[in-house]
Amino acid sequence: MAGNPERRAALVDAGVEVLAREGARGLTFRAVDTEAGVPVGTSSNYFTGRDDLLRQIDARLHVRLAPDPAVITELLARPKDRALVTAFMHDLMGRATRDRTGYLALLEMRLEATRRPELRSSFTRTVRGDLDEAMQFHRDAGLPGGDEVVTVLYLAMLGLLLEHLTLPDVLEGVLPGVGVPEGLVERIAATIVPAK
Repeated sequence: MAGNPERRAALVDAGVEVLAREGARGLTFRAVDTEAGVPVGTSSNYFTGRDDLLRQIDARLHVRLAPDPAVITELLARPKDRALVTAFMHDLMGRATRDRTGYLALLEMRLEATRRPELRSSFTRTVRGDLDEAMQFHRDAGLPGGDEVVTVLYLAMLGLLLEHLTLPDVLEGVLPGVGVPEGLVERIAATIVPAK
């Protein structure tokens, strides 16, 4: 396997683009090479196979979509209340909206995991690890509500993100006077997170 880490990262990011645009069926080494602007056959020097590429895309997406530590630090200086949880949800929505391609690729990974047991197992561990980490973060930060609140927030935000990034017109005007997505984030937090 080739050892140029910058080239590997560029190929993985090209894979993210292809996955988001073409779906898993379109994710070929040739398509990744074309997207990255490298000679045909380059990807096969960096990945042992399609599963290897998918695993590396999964890891890369978690880096691309991760919160900025400086933003987390700034937010944690605020009072530990519903408003802070809401700010975290706005940050999540903002990150997914800014890297729409990355989030769509993550959704494609979920779909591909339904068809590939080996990917399902790996991806399930990753996503469950993220949920467990979110619950631990919530507890450690002293935010209102417990694991149930985090789980319901996770499910509600997952639905909002899915609609907003794939079929945004579905949500327009669904609640009169409530903006999409910002107003819906506010409503989700107000409905789920206890006041104190």
